[in-house]
Amino acid sequence: MSIIESKEKLKEDVIQRLKSVYDPEIPVNIYDLGLIYKIDFEEKNNYVYATVEMTLTSPACPVAESLVEQVKYVTQTVDIIDEAYVHLVFDPPWDPSMISDDGKDIMAASGAHI
Repeated sequence: MSIIESKEKLKEDVIQRLKSVYDPEIPVNIYDLGLIYKIDFEEKNNYVYATVEMTLTSPACPVAESLVEQVKYVTQTVDIIDEAYVHLVFDPPWDPSMISDDGKDIMAASGAHI
């Protein structure tokens, strides 16, 4: 029997948690900023593993390690997830067109620019 009843519901739960993580220099959460490329789950031996593929606004981001740790932590706060893995990738490279409409609205309202 599967522990994961709905991968879509589980993904939404992870996304909600990821929306609490911010790059300290940008007033938009990392999900709406377009830094999350992929969220996947695997069930093995009654454990649920989450894998998050993400990028940074710049490969030289000074808070890279902190953001990766925060993503891992908040992903593991979803009740049925036993372990989270975060893979940092730079292909494709991030660009401002990846910001969601909500993120663009927040940036416009705050006067922030990238």
